[in-house]
Parts: sequence; structure tokens; C-alpha cells
Amino acid sequence: METHEISRRFTDHFVRAGHTRVPSASLILDDPTLLFVNAGMVQFKPYFLGEAPPPYPRATSIQKCVRTGDIEEVGKTTRHNTFFQMAGNFSFGDYFKAGAIEHAWNLVTGSQDSGGYGFNPDRIWVTVYQDDDEAIRLWQEIAGLPLERIQRRDGRDNYWDMGVPGPGGPCSEIYYDRGPEHGKDGGPVVDEDRYLEIWNLVFMQDIRGEQSPKYGYPPIGELPNKNIDTGMGIERVAYLLQGVANVYETDLVRPVIARAEELSGLKYGADPVNDVRFRVIADHARSGVMIIGDGVTPSNEARGYVLRRLLRRIVRSSRLLGVHEPVLGAFAEVVRDEMSPSYPELATDFHRISAVMRAEEEAFLQTLTAGERIFDLSVKSVKQSGGAQLPGDQAFALHDTYGFPIDLTLEMAAEQGLSVDEPGFRRLMDEQRNRAKADAASRKTGHGDLSAYRAVLDTHGSTAFLGYTDLVTESRIVGLLVGGASVPAAGTGQDVEVLLDRTPFYAEGGGQQADSGEIRGSANGGFRIEVQDVQTPVPGLNVHRGRVVEGEALLDAEVHAEVDVTRRQAISRSHSATHLVHAGMRRALGDAAAQAGSLNAPGRLRFDFTSPAGAVPPSVLADVEDEVNAVLLDDHEVRAFVTTLDEARKMGAMALFGERYGDAVRVVEIGDYSRELCGGTHVHRSGQLGVIKLLSEASIGAGVRRVEALVGLDAFRFLAKEHVLVSQLSEQFKARPEELPDRIGSVLERLRDAERELEKVRAEAVLASAGALAAGAEDIDGVALVAAAAPDGVPGNDLRALASDVRGRLGARPGVVALFSATGDKLSFVVATTEAARGKGLAAGKLVPAFAGAIGGRGGGKPDLAQGGGTNPAGVPDAVAALRATLRDGASGTRASG
Repeated sequence: METHEISRRFTDHFVRAGHTRVPSASLILDDPTLLFVNAGMVQFKPYFLGEAPPPYPRATSIQKCVRTGDIEEVGKTTRHNTFFQMAGNFSFGDYFKAGAIEHAWNLVTGSQDSGGYGFNPDRIWVTVYQDDDEAIRLWQEIAGLPLERIQRRDGRDNYWDMGVPGPGGPCSEIYYDRGPEHGKDGGPVVDEDRYLEIWNLVFMQDIRGEQSPKYGYPPIGELPNKNIDTGMGIERVAYLLQGVANVYETDLVRPVIARAEELSGLKYGADPVNDVRFRVIADHARSGVMIIGDGVTPSNEARGYVLRRLLRRIVRSSRLLGVHEPVLGAFAEVVRDEMSPSYPELATDFHRISAVMRAEEEAFLQTLTAGERIFDLSVKSVKQSGGAQLPGDQAFALHDTYGFPIDLTLEMAAEQGLSVDEPGFRRLMDEQRNRAKADAASRKTGHGDLSAYRAVLDTHGSTAFLGYTDLVTESRIVGLLVGGASVPAAGTGQDVEVLLDRTPFYAEGGGQQADSGEIRGSANGGFRIEVQDVQTPVPGLNVHRGRVVEGEALLDAEVHAEVDVTRRQAISRSHSATHLVHAGMRRALGDAAAQAGSLNAPGRLRFDFTSPAGAVPPSVLADVEDEVNAVLLDDHEVRAFVTTLDEARKMGAMALFGERYGDAVRVVEIGDYSRELCGGTHVHRSGQLGVIKLLSEASIGAGVRRVEALVGLDAFRFLAKEHVLVSQLSEQFKARPEELPDRIGSVLERLRDAERELEKVRAEAVLASAGALAAGAEDIDGVALVAAAAPDGVPGNDLRALASDVRGRLGARPGVVALFSATGDKLSFVVATTEAARGKGLAAGKLVPAFAGAIGGRGGGKPDLAQGGGTNPAGVPDAVAALRATLRDGASGTRASG
């Protein structure tokens, strides 16, 4: 059974069972905990975590996944893969254990004629969580499994959670017995090579705390709605159903190895050492194409670095097989042809994908030869000296100068019987990173050398900050810097850094943005500096960054420093509002809602906080908003004072996440409602805030939420716009404001119904043309050819359906169908062949190159059906003519591939 058919049967099985088919998500999701999507449930996490209501009670998907924790093991065994497809079915408070077990059993053991996989029920084993008696009973009742083929395992094997507080539950895994020739008797607990896991059913029923039940800790509660999350490995099922030894010999992977055989002239299976290289190429080519397809490009950071490692390992493995010309493009073409039936975007976006791969290969090849030469010299030197380890500085030089990832150096060294001084390499890498971080931090102040700042600090002492009480001060310039260097004067138009003996300007810190304003002096005819930012590059020293806009600023001049009052007041309102929102959240959610970051800007705030329970319900947000605005109406005094850290803690003052405090701390309290350690600026009374409007609440990471809000006049303006908008909608819908949600929902539902009906009518109209197209087939040397342009804008699915329908109407004749549809300056096409045509050597995938050039396109597929896209709709007539010519020339150049 072909892999695409395995995926199709999975989807069809669950769609028939009332599940909504959900397309694979991108490998790149907005999840700070993941480099790549590594499981089918990732795109459904907001529903499992309660962050969003699920739009359907049941769902099914075939999710593309990448796992990169063991890249270096790929190829050494046949079990490791970085790219794979995970088939899953999901229930959000709908069916539970019985339904999951029944659905899985029916698909796994159902006959192939009825749409199942046809596995022998007598060779199926399952494992369950150690105390899940219910699952054991259900496997016996639903599947008729004997107790001896149901094995209990502890939480490390059969309990699943996300690794953080949240939902989790016991799981049950389905295994297939490959037979005694593959290992010992005794089930999965004895031998997981013989008994191969193919499907994991997770019964999400618990709420885990800080410690996971995987390691024996009890859950802290039960979920209000029990959910199902399952994952079936498509590739594992494929190699079992295709009767091959492992994933690398399945129908979608083996063609990449075949291309490597063609390029190298070597045979897979003839040499174990070379077999490792063939497998590296096959796996990494699939991962590389899929990752680039989702928008990642090679780099030296994060996802881009992983991609670079994968691609360079392909090039290196190819060279070890004796292939020295560029290879990535050739392997990418095979991956596209094999995978595009399930992921058509690989065909339509192949130009970009192949361009990225070619550019990376060219860059690497330019340095690889030189790098290998340096490596060989290093190896020779080590061996001549009797050593067995490549020095860390040489590994670092290979990385830094020649772009060798450390794993490549480790691999090459191992081939020479040497180890690598990894600690030495890591130390040099850390030193380089630290230099980069210091340089990045210095860019905030304009340069990386702090000596000029320290000289001022040593001579004049710390900057006296008077901004809590004074927004205007008379000060003296004790330091003047241009481009990081101390200067005696700076003229009009120059960017400067000014250091004062005392200042009213607040330097950015604690989530509060810096003040702005101006510094004026009367010396030398007068000068004026616009202050745009204030930072503290060294503790105790405020650096005012700005530009001289009038006159010439002089070192040691007496100046008038004045803060932009409007901006300061707006920022202070936001900071006081953040304290109130923090207190409100803790009152509503408990002490677990600890601040994890903030931004206090003019008129707006951003407040990050920990929330192990997940999303904050809208009703709770509304209650918090009401409560903090009541505090504003009460017009509490806002008081700031300095005390000891111990005393502040005794008073219940909240210390913020990640902050470091000395013995003396500043406490800011708003009435009896809020009390925090804080060095920022605030209003004098809570009533000065006016109004606080919470705008949104969302996840920004595992267990961390973010609230955004407006304060004061910005909040009032927002509410005024909302009022106008609601009034306009009420007028348009002839409804009272409280009736608008139902009225708008009703209109949207009618629109969706109309869109579905239009889609149905359009599809029927397209398919109605099938008879006329088939009747107009022209005879080309005994082959019926239907080559035509379908209406513009026909989607790919409809174009495939139309081509298949036309092919069916050609009956037993040898026939070729080629249909084209333009959408703007883009073109899609589908080629289908009848069985009789394939018997004459006419394969759809092999016909595409005959005409693709005429439409500026590319594509591919199987012998019976191929598809692709192009960029020249005007070239369709030429493409049809090219196809006719190919058929007239005979089928000698188009042999079906299976």
C-alpha cells in the first residue's frame, strides 16, 4: 500500500466518523517552546490548554513533523528520522477512551477492501498505563484482545503531558509483532524492535502540577472536559504494509536513495559505511525541502542553523560517495515529485525552494575544499605527534572560518579515528557569543567601549536622579561623548551622549520607557540638545542620548535639563496602571499569577504574567477591569518610600520576576490595593489614571500570558471609537447594541451557507464540462488526447476532479488528459493518463517536462496523475502543441515508473 494511500485511508476513516479534516500546520508555528512542529497535536494546543474554544468537537490531520534532537544518529540506524508524518485524531470533550480504542482498532485491523489497513489482529499488542484498568477492560471488550497481549507500563512509557503544568493523561500504545525473526518473545516490554509501536492513544483527563505523573507524582485535578489526542506514524505503518525492512525502503524515501545511486554509481546495500551516507541523504533531503518550503532559510541561529546542518550533511555525505558536483537540486526534485501529491505547495513553490538549496550548496562548496585541506593538515599533525584528539581551537577555526558545524568536524574526526576537544571548542564559542552579546548591548549606547563612561564615573561619581520630584533641574555637563569618545564640544547636527551631575530624566528600566526632553545651555552663545533616550550602560550613570539642534554644546557647561512633561505623565499613568492590573490578576488567579515582564509606554501598557492554568477566561478579565477601575474612582493615594528588603517583604510588597534587589528598596503602594518593589515613576493619586481598558489576553510561551491595555486619554479615545462603531452597526442592522452579536452571527451563518452553495454550484459547473471535453478528444496516432484550458480560477482539487472525470469517460482507449487553469499570472495544470495509455509507456509524470517549459512551469507526479504550476498562462497553446508533438513521436521516451 502506497504511503499516500495510507494517509488517505486514515483521513477518510475519521471523516466518515464525523471528524473535521484539518490540513497540516506549517512546521513553523508561533510557539516559543519549539523550533519545529514535532507532533500532530501542536496546532491544537490552544484547544487542549483552554486558550481558545475548539471550532469542532472532532478533528483529524496528517501533520508534517521535524525532530532534530538526534541528527547525528540519522543514517547510523534505520530507526532515526528527522522528518516524518504524524496522523492523528482528536476529540475535544466529545468521545473518550472507548471511542479512541474503537476507531483505532477498526482502522488497523479492518480489511483493506473495506478501507482499513488489514493488519492481522492476532499480531497486535497494546500497552496501557500501570493502573488504567478501564483501558484494559475496553481493549478486551472492544477488540477482543487477550489479557496476555495487554501489558502495563509505568508513567515514563505510558503517561503523556506537555512537560509543563497543564493537561495530561495516561496513554495506550498499539504495537505490531513483526515475528520471531526480529527478536525475542514477550511483547513490547521485552523487545521494541520486534514489537513495533505504530499508534499512541492519549487519554487527556488530568491536570498536572509542577511535577509530572510520568515520574510518580499525582495529578492535581481532573479536566472538566476529557480529550483525546492520538498519533500514528505514517512511515512506520508504510514499511510494515509495504513489506520492506525499514522506512528508508518505503516508496517515498527509496527514490531519493535511487537518485544518489545514479549520481554516485554505487549501490545501496553493498557497503554498510556507504549505506549510512545514503540514509543521511534520503532523510535530510526530505527534511530540508519541507523546512525551506515553510519559509526557513539557512543561517547560524536557531531553525536556520538546523537547516544548514541538514543541507551540509547531505553535501558532505555525497562527496564521501564520490559525487563532487552540486547535488541538492537533484535530490530536491525527487522529494518534490514524491511528496507533492500530499503537499502540492512543494511543486508550486519549488523555484524558491531549489534556489535556497542551490545558494547554500554553492556557499558551502566554496569553503569545503579549503576547510577539508585544513582539516587534513590538522589530522596529520595530531597523528604525527602521537595524539588522538583534534584541538578545540582548530575545531573552532573550522567552524568560524569555513562554516563547518561542530557535528561535521566530529564526524570527520571519527572517520579518522580521532576525538575532538569539545570543551575547548565550546569555551571558544562561548567567548565569541559573549563578545557578540556585549557588542549588541553596547549598541544601545552607541559603542562597545565603556572606558569613557567609567572615567566620568570615577571622576564625578554617580548621577543624582531627582526625577521622582523634579522634572526640571539645573545641572552641569560632566561628560560629552561623540561616537564613544570623549570630546570637549559638539556642534549642530551631531549625535551626542551627555552625562550630567544630576538629572530629572528617568533612564529606561523595570519595563518603563525612558524620558525624553531637552538640555539647554547659555555658554558660547547658547545651545540646545534634544534628548531622545536615556540609558545606564554602567550602574549609577545615566547617559542622555540625543542630538545637538542649536549651537555648540560644551563640556563642563551649566545647563537647564527639562523632561517632556506630557510624555512622563503618560508613562507614569501606564506604570501605575500596571501595578493595579498585577494586583487585580493576583487577586483573581492567586499568587501563581506573577509578573514576568512589562512595558510601560505613553498611554499603553503590556503586562506579562505566569499562568500555569492557561488562558484567563473573559469573565475574569472583565472582573479585573471592573475592579481596577473602581480603585481609580476611589482615588487612593500613591505613596513611595524606601525601606529594607526584609521589612518590605514583611509588609507583603511584591518582588518582581527576574529582578535583583539590594538591602535598601523602594516600595510603591496604591492605597491598600497594591504594594510592590519598584524604582519607576508613578502618579500621585489613582484617580489621575482616568480609565484603564484591557484590550487583549494571549499566550506568549509555555505558562506565560500577556495582557495589553490602554490608560487615560488613550483608553477614553478607544472607548469613544468603539461607541461610534457600535452605533453604526446598530443603525445598519436595525438592532439594539446587546442584540448585535446574535444578529451578526446570523448574517455570517447565512453568508457561509451562500458561499457553500456557490462552491457547490461552481464545482458542478466545472464537472459538467467533462462530457463535452471527452467527446472532443483528438486522435494522435491512436491516443485520445484531451488538452484544454478550464475556466480561470478553478482550484486545484476541482481541476484534478475534472481531469479524472474526463479520463474515466475515455473508457478503455489509450488516453491522455491535460487541463490548464489560470489565476492571474499563475497557471495550474493536471495531467492524467488511462490504464491503456500507461500500457503504451505514457506516464503522466514523464509527460510534464515535454510542455512545462512553454508555460514557465514545473511539476511532477505518478504515472496515472501529475500536476504542477507555471507563470506564463499565455503559453498554454504552445504547451498543447508540445504535448501533441510528444505523442506523435511515440511513447519511447515515457516509460511508466510503477
